[in-house]
Amino acid sequence: MSENYNNNRVSYSSKVQGFTLIELMISLVLGLLISAAVMQVYVISARTITVQQSASEVQDSTIFALQAIEDRVRIANLGNPITNINDATSHGGVVLTTTNLGSNNDTGTEFLTNSNGFRGWAGTSNIRDVASDQLTIQYKNITPNIMYDCEGTAVPAGDANWVIERYFVRLASSASSGTGVQDLVLACAAGRVDNDGEVTTAFTGNGAVIVAAIDQFKVLLGTQTNVTQLTYLPANIYLGLTDKPAITTIKLGIIIRSSTPLITDADKDTFTILGEAQTLKTDTTRSKYYRRSYESTVLLRNARVMTVIATAPKLASTTTPPTSATP
Repeated sequence: MSENYNNNRVSYSSKVQGFTLIELMISLVLGLLISAAVMQVYVISARTITVQQSASEVQDSTIFALQAIEDRVRIANLGNPITNINDATSHGGVVLTTTNLGSNNDTGTEFLTNSNGFRGWAGTSNIRDVASDQLTIQYKNITPNIMYDCEGTAVPAGDANWVIERYFVRLASSASSGTGVQDLVLACAAGRVDNDGEVTTAFTGNGAVIVAAIDQFKVLLGTQTNVTQLTYLPANIYLGLTDKPAITTIKLGIIIRSSTPLITDADKDTFTILGEAQTLKTDTTRSKYYRRSYESTVLLRNARVMTVIATAPKLASTTTPPTSATP
């Protein structure tokens, strides 16, 4: 009886043996390796998704917002019989002075086309030591159709007032000012002035957001200096000229960023815009975003300058045959 009991006990003990310490350590190591591989795949996938989403946001801003701005700038000076635009053109498409707005206008120069901190303009920017520019344009709806300004307000067909649109960079509504990289937007404030320049609707407010995330906005005025050459100048340089050539084109440069932060330790912080290298402000706590710079040159359809060059016709050369001697 006791012998059978002992045999059964030995047989049962051999069946319930567990893992050895070495087997257990090998299992843990294999599990950790598999978990690390899964985590690595997850992190790579998450980074790829954020990059794709961020790139898509920047592309959307470029395709829709920037093209919308181009369309608005392209119609500057519409309704003005004077096609030669400079700082003295009455209701000129590019608003550089109050003279451009009308004889009775007294709008502050900080609301007109400005660059490089000129005339009281302090352009908000995320670029180190480089302020953003401001572009102010105007036009009149002389078409038979309803138009809409940059804030979405209807402009009736044949409206007697001039539409003023001001493009500038400002802080986002929910952002607070600081010394580092800030949350900035490109906005447009639209207003109206009558033929004498009296403001009927102010264009000095915060306006509507055109680009939801931006770091820099630069503007160059294209002037026709001779028959075959265009020269691009910032507003402050142009206004300092004694003899101001006609403005025929506008060159825009912007640095757009995504709204979705990147999952990365570093991102691009140096860009070239309108031929100049620009670097983001120093900020060790800033979030990392997908950023790209874009440029666009817009021809002002209603500000074309025709140059006529007179040339004298060339006459075919003739030679008189020698007279033969009389014998």
